[in-house]
Amino acid sequence: MVTNKYLKWLSETDGYWWTDSAEYDTMDQAIENGATGVTTNPILVQKSLYAFSDFWRPYLKSAEGLSGDEKAEEIIRCITVEIAKKFQPIYEATNGVQGYVCAQVNPKKQGDTAAMIEMGRRLAAWAPNIAVKVPATAAGLRAIEELAAEGITTVGTVSFTTPQAVAIAAAQQRGIDRCRAAGKKPGAAFSVIMVGRLDDYLRDVAKDMQADVAESDIIQAGTAAIKKAQAICTERGYEAKLMPAGMRGGYHAVALAGADMTFSLSAGILTALGKETEFAFHMQEAVSAETIANLNKIPEFVRAYNVENLAEEEFIRFGASQRTLSQFVEAGWNSIAAFKL
Repeated sequence: MVTNKYLKWLSETDGYWWTDSAEYDTMDQAIENGATGVTTNPILVQKSLYAFSDFWRPYLKSAEGLSGDEKAEEIIRCITVEIAKKFQPIYEATNGVQGYVCAQVNPKKQGDTAAMIEMGRRLAAWAPNIAVKVPATAAGLRAIEELAAEGITTVGTVSFTTPQAVAIAAAQQRGIDRCRAAGKKPGAAFSVIMVGRLDDYLRDVAKDMQADVAESDIIQAGTAAIKKAQAICTERGYEAKLMPAGMRGGYHAVALAGADMTFSLSAGILTALGKETEFAFHMQEAVSAETIANLNKIPEFVRAYNVENLAEEEFIRFGASQRTLSQFVEAGWNSIAAFKL
């Protein structure tokens, strides 16, 4: 196996890292390099399903004869359960702190709280170390709180902004407090910011409005948002671990090194980090005031950065949210449903 020194070092800091993949044959190497979980979504499952169809097909017998959403969910279940077996020893060794494998609710149900709660319960029953992913819409936040109140581990996802990450953590905390009040053991809680996807969205907005904002500033937008969210969540005492995801370069992870976060790292980011030669903490280094001032020329950054500038009922309409949810539906969920067994 190839040893990634940076990943090994990262796993020895206050943070953890999860592999952002559903490719089964990469799991052992990821664990060897310190991975303690898996962040999948409909797109990643779809990619693994089609790229390694001969491998997965024998595991999918229970999906035969099904169609539509029922078929997609069953295929995702079959793949997720097999991957979860790899990480269950970590889950047991850490007493449920790590060792999770994500399963995401149907992205078509992004505005339906009841449907997401019902599905979240089903996903959580697949294996003891399932983390249920729910989108950070107003409906999703209500589902997150209820699932957390039932002791289910939740991951608030489709989140790109400081307001969303803080709202996720707050909903999880309300659920965790209710869970304890009922005499039950709460699950873990993770709050995502897709840092690179925020950068991508703001880059397009900046070009469209012809804003004079340099690329060197754009690529720090997601980092600025998650650093601010971390400070707020820490100040408020929320138990959720923030999860930087959707990175576009090793620089995203390096800028957050030393953080008490759970990093979601794709194959490309793993490769980039393997080339890092500096092993140093950067989490406490603030994004410069000059960069923030430049980014503030983009109204969508102002909404993404300041908690008071994006209300929960607006989360579903935020540009990056709709862009990502549409991708999860069309290129992910629907494509899985169309897979020929």
